[in-house]
Amino acid sequence: MASEQPLIGITMGDPAGIGSEVIVRAYPQIHSFANVIVIGDETVLRDALCVCESNLTIDSVDSVDSASFEADTISVLDLGRIDTFEYGRVEAEYGRASLAYIRRAIALATAGDIDAITTAPINKQATNRAGSEHAGHTGLLAEATSTERYSMMLIEDTLRVSHVSTHVPLSEAVERVTTENVYRTIEITNEALLGLGIETPKIAVAGLNPHASDGGLIGHRDLEEIEPAVEQARENGIRAFGPESPDTVYVSASQGAYDCVVSMYHDQGHIPIKMLGFQSEGGISGVNLTIGLPIVRTSVDHGTAFDIAGEGIASEQSMIDAVRTAVKLAQN
Repeated sequence: MASEQPLIGITMGDPAGIGSEVIVRAYPQIHSFANVIVIGDETVLRDALCVCESNLTIDSVDSVDSASFEADTISVLDLGRIDTFEYGRVEAEYGRASLAYIRRAIALATAGDIDAITTAPINKQATNRAGSEHAGHTGLLAEATSTERYSMMLIEDTLRVSHVSTHVPLSEAVERVTTENVYRTIEITNEALLGLGIETPKIAVAGLNPHASDGGLIGHRDLEEIEPAVEQARENGIRAFGPESPDTVYVSASQGAYDCVVSMYHDQGHIPIKMLGFQSEGGISGVNLTIGLPIVRTSVDHGTAFDIAGEGIASEQSMIDAVRTAVKLAQN
C-alpha cells in the first residue's frame, strides 16, 4: 500500500442490488491505484464474497483511521443498517440504508477524512419509499453540500457529456433550456475538464431541436436560448461551440473533435454514452460524476440490476473506471 494513494470512500448502494458484488470483483484492481474504505454493511459485503466466490476477507471498522489497506482485505465502515436481506427486492429499509451510506460518505468527504466518494447504484423507488425527495444521488449531494451550480457528467473512453437537466419529464427539460442554465452548465463543464487535466477544453453544445433548429425552421429555442449562452461562454474565454446538430455532434466528439458535449436533457446525453459503454469488451463500463460540488464524487454508470443481483456475474469495469476517475480528480 502506497501512503500517497488517495483514499476513496465507496458507498455500497442498495443492498438488494449488484453494488456489493462489483465492489468485491473490482477490489483487486482498485487496490493497485487507490486506498479504499467501503461505507455500508458488513453482512451484505460478506454475502457478496460468497456470491463472487472470492478469497478476499472483510475487516469491519468503526472509523476511517482504523482501516487497513491490504491487497487481500476490504475495510468496511459498518453502519449496521441491514441484518438480513433478499436480492432483487424494492424495500424502504434498503432505501434508508443506501441513503445512510451516502450521507456518511458526504460527511467524511466534507471533513477531509476521505479524498473522494465513489457510489455504487441505488434504487430510486426504494429511496423514495424511505422518504427521499431526490431522484438519485445528484440532488442529494447538492443539497447536502449547499451547492447550487452542479451538473451530471458521463465519461466513456473518449466521449464525455454533461447535462443541462437530468431526471425530469421531457416537457420540463425543454423549459429548462434557458440561456442562464445552458451557460451555467458550460461553465462548470469547463471547470470539470480542467480538473481532469485537460488544459484548454473544447466544448460542443448540442442543440435542442433536430439540426439545432436548422436556422429557425424547426423551433426557436436554439437561436434564442442556446446560442446566446455559447456566445457568453466564448466572451468569457471558454472554447465553446454550437448549438451543434445533436444527431452528429456525439460522433464528432467521440472521434476527438471536442473534449465534451453539453447535452440539453437526460436521454440526449445518456444514449450515446451507453451505446459505447454497454457494448465494450470488458463489460459495462463508463463513469458518472457530479460536477460543481466542493467534494469529488464519481459513480458507476449503471443501475442496481436487480435481475442479476446475487448471481455473481455483474461486470466490475464501471466501478474500476469510476474509482480511477475519482483518484485523478482528487490528485488535481
